[in-house]
Amino acid sequence: MPTTKATFPGAQGQILAGRLDLPEGPPKAYALFAHCFTCSKDIFAASRVSTALTEQGIAVLRFDFTGLGSSEGEFANTNFSSNVGDLAAAADYRRAEHEAPRILIGHSLGGTAVLVAAARIPEAVAVSTINAPCDPAHMQHLIAAEIDTIWETGEAEVSIGGRKFRIQRQFLEDISSQNLKQAIGSLRRALLVFHSPTDATVDVENARRIFELAKHPKSFVALDGADHLLSRQEDAEFVARVLAAWASRYLPDGDAAGAEAEAPSLPAPATAVAPGEAGEPGEPGTVTVTESRLSRLSQTIHDGRHTLAADEPERLGGADSGPNPYELLLASL
Repeated sequence: MPTTKATFPGAQGQILAGRLDLPEGPPKAYALFAHCFTCSKDIFAASRVSTALTEQGIAVLRFDFTGLGSSEGEFANTNFSSNVGDLAAAADYRRAEHEAPRILIGHSLGGTAVLVAAARIPEAVAVSTINAPCDPAHMQHLIAAEIDTIWETGEAEVSIGGRKFRIQRQFLEDISSQNLKQAIGSLRRALLVFHSPTDATVDVENARRIFELAKHPKSFVALDGADHLLSRQEDAEFVARVLAAWASRYLPDGDAAGAEAEAPSLPAPATAVAPGEAGEPGEPGTVTVTESRLSRLSQTIHDGRHTLAADEPERLGGADSGPNPYELLLASL
């Protein structure tokens, strides 16, 4: 995998250190990867996901946020907003060098950051989060023992992952002021949410809230058995394979276009079939999903023997005629 070093000024003016992982041939697209809170671009999840994506023909830029890893600056002077600014700066760098990123990927708090940064990167068409909190204020639990001290004295030294960091009051003020509900609701990009149901650091409830706030097109993939940091190689590679296949649908001249041209067409939209009613028989092991016309989001699902209804709540544009995709997923678990 060819790799080149990248340096560019961040949101606060310091030079950020990055790494551009390239596929063997011309890239199908460029992706931007945001690492987790207090981590670096070289954390296992970032490197494994990037490597796997390059094998799928997607180039990946990953970098250290200001004050972390090999980047300049003081971590104590950074906050969630500066992370978002660093992501926008990274996109500006790629735009000036060759091509802006079309795919944004964020792990943990980096996932929350890409949800906000997407509005500042107009070329981005697809956004993916991995074990991300739905609100940056969620990270307060990592420094809960020192929060009172930080508010009272202005700063304190905290231990995160066995390392010492100085956190200032401005960090708490910044994460408390963020409005992720508005950012996610107005994302206007395809969204893929990865989350482990057994994540002990960021509860899967965060994924549910992100998914419900987002508009279509949106997808959710459960990382069964994975930990928060994707420590197992197979988990990181699974994320990359699914992400590459999903993102190809939103890239120009992607593999999905050819695949769709060769695949048999789905049946035309049918009249809604409620659960328990007779539906058209299908081949065993084949699942067919058709629009039901109750709303623009209502669907009928046939698996050959059973018929199900799926929908979204009325507040999201559906008719509430059946469980939403996330509820179906939870039922299957």
